[in-house]
Amino acid sequence: RRRDVGLMNGRAPRIVEVAVPSPLYRGFDYRLTGDMPTPAAGCRVKVPFGRQQRVGVVLGVKADSDLPLAKLRPVGEVLDQAPALPDELLGLLCWSAKYYHHPIGETLFTALPAALRRARPATAEPDRGWRLTPLGREQCALPTPRARRQAAVLERLARHPEGLTRDALPVPLSVLRALQNKGWIAPCKLDQPATQITAAAPPPPLNEHQQQAVTAIQAGTGQFGCFLLEGVTGSGKTEVYLQVIEPLLARRRQVLVLVPEIGLTPQLVERFSRRFGIPVCTLHSGLSEGQRLQAWRHTGTGEALLILGTRSALFTPLKRAGLIIVDEEHDAFLKQQDGLRYSARDLAVWRARQWRIPVVLGSATPSLESLYNVQQGRYLHLRLPQRAGSARQPEMQLVDLRGQTLRALLSETLIQRMRRHLTGGNQVLLFLNRRGYAPVLLCHACGWVANCQRCDARMTLHQQRRELRCHHCNSQRPVDPYCPACGSSELLGLGEGTERVEQTLRELFSDYPLRCIDRDTTRRKGALEDALAAAQSGEARILLGTQMLAKGHHFPGVTLVAVLDADQGLFSSDFRAAERMAQQIIQVAGRAGRADRPGEVLIQTHQPEHPLLLQLIAEGYPAFAAAALAERRQAGLPPYASMALLRAEAVNAQAPHDFLQQAAELAAAPAEVQLWGPVSAPMERRAGRYRAQLLLQSSRRGDLQQLLDVWVPRLDGLKSARRVRWSLDVDPMDTY
Repeated sequence: RRRDVGLMNGRAPRIVEVAVPSPLYRGFDYRLTGDMPTPAAGCRVKVPFGRQQRVGVVLGVKADSDLPLAKLRPVGEVLDQAPALPDELLGLLCWSAKYYHHPIGETLFTALPAALRRARPATAEPDRGWRLTPLGREQCALPTPRARRQAAVLERLARHPEGLTRDALPVPLSVLRALQNKGWIAPCKLDQPATQITAAAPPPPLNEHQQQAVTAIQAGTGQFGCFLLEGVTGSGKTEVYLQVIEPLLARRRQVLVLVPEIGLTPQLVERFSRRFGIPVCTLHSGLSEGQRLQAWRHTGTGEALLILGTRSALFTPLKRAGLIIVDEEHDAFLKQQDGLRYSARDLAVWRARQWRIPVVLGSATPSLESLYNVQQGRYLHLRLPQRAGSARQPEMQLVDLRGQTLRALLSETLIQRMRRHLTGGNQVLLFLNRRGYAPVLLCHACGWVANCQRCDARMTLHQQRRELRCHHCNSQRPVDPYCPACGSSELLGLGEGTERVEQTLRELFSDYPLRCIDRDTTRRKGALEDALAAAQSGEARILLGTQMLAKGHHFPGVTLVAVLDADQGLFSSDFRAAERMAQQIIQVAGRAGRADRPGEVLIQTHQPEHPLLLQLIAEGYPAFAAAALAERRQAGLPPYASMALLRAEAVNAQAPHDFLQQAAELAAAPAEVQLWGPVSAPMERRAGRYRAQLLLQSSRRGDLQQLLDVWVPRLDGLKSARRVRWSLDVDPMDTY
């Protein structure tokens, strides 16, 4: 690097390297002028970038630059006195940008709350919250029955007379407004969240395996260690979390709990709040900008002790970190699928090592990557092989659908079992991972099929709204009254989705309340919480849903679970499909028999001799995982190899292939790295754009990373790169 700066007015020039959100893989040098304070790394500054003023993050202060000082543009304003991104978080993000080969500016801005990306102050106004009024305290003492959620709010506020933040009351705003209109609660300002731990009740006794897990994790407090907590569904993993967390909170250490989906947060918030008597700081996509900024401030100052959120919560600054927990660590939702394509699970392990604290990965169906790390001695394997309390593992049975008369995927065997369980006062859960009424709309006269005009996919019929929707690009249009090809009115919906099954269930079981829980029925704010509350209370006797119901929920009244169509995941070009199908079946089966009532699981299939299904029924998930790992080792697939997937898309069908071909020629890959492709994506056209991909694979991660370090920054220099949108996915979760 050239040292051509020299002294100015007897002082060494002050130069800062700034990361600006842009697709460029580097920082930019700027000079500080006059009496402008020298910002520390991680502080935000406002700088000229092109013809605009942009917010950037300081990467460091420098004594020289590759450019002459006179050509460096001046910093416009220093926005922070203290770093918005503390040193340890800045280090994590810089490492992430390097490992996932993503532009450094875009990586840093992935972590910042939206308000801080637009030059707002890093400090915030006091929290707005709610507290009981004198009239509300009188209501708490009365036995008068009232709405369930209103009663829960009053009960919680009664335990916190100083008031609680909006985040600590996980109910729709309409519930709070209703209580306010009655004069029972009132809005207030809170200086800081309450953090005095007041246990509501003594913890339940642990069984032998739970106690061993708690002891092992607590022995690792204060040092890095990764624990894979594998427990059968209903084995009490959450109770292990709680008992590990409690002594850390007593010492004012912060605990970060990551969950894969927003739908899992309300019940965990409720359970943690009841147990410890403190608000739980939540971080997920459902928060407003102001709420997210408040949470960011409270975690960074150490005021919030217990933080629960989805994958992006990993980038929260913590002042006194004590433990990270990743629940449902196998779940694909922990991998970001656009922008910075990071794995929250993998980065949680990296960050725990950085902080020198333990990290717990919990699952009933651990990922093959985590089980491989156990084999390599990197993780300590803790097992919970039996259900907590008196609950027993449900009995699993395959139902052969061949030759059976079906009513919207409901076999006669299933219908009879449902009647038996429902008349016994129990709940039934039916799982079908397919939304809508029918996946195909077909003309009976000429064979025309309603295809998406922007994707290589068929439109799904949604009967209630009388519309066709593409579940890949979200385009929609009204149902055609007549066939566009021949004018016939004989249009038929083929196949079954949750909407059609729901219609049939209401006809067959009209005496029993039913709740359908999928993305369509839970769009309205608060709808998911309402549906889950009805399921947990037993108000809904029949539950029908997609994967939103399959994991993490505790429904004590469910004694029968049915997988309506187990064949969906048995045949796929994706090498992870069998693993995902096995995890899905085991997870949904685990909703049955979680209390003192025995559970039963029916798995409907047209492939009753399929080895995956037979092995799951006879030997369980551990045996399947061992066999799957052996297959992956023989095939040289992850976790025994490392992959990166270069994707490209364009309106022109040939442009992605041209770009990827030039990229492959540019790579000059050594023998240790194999290049496969370019080939069209399994769904070549999506949202009006044609897609192709190039796969890179190596048995050694270091060899692949060494190639990517040199190769990726040069891709934008290809002429064909101007005609496509491209992205790199390191450690891809799928190849679509």
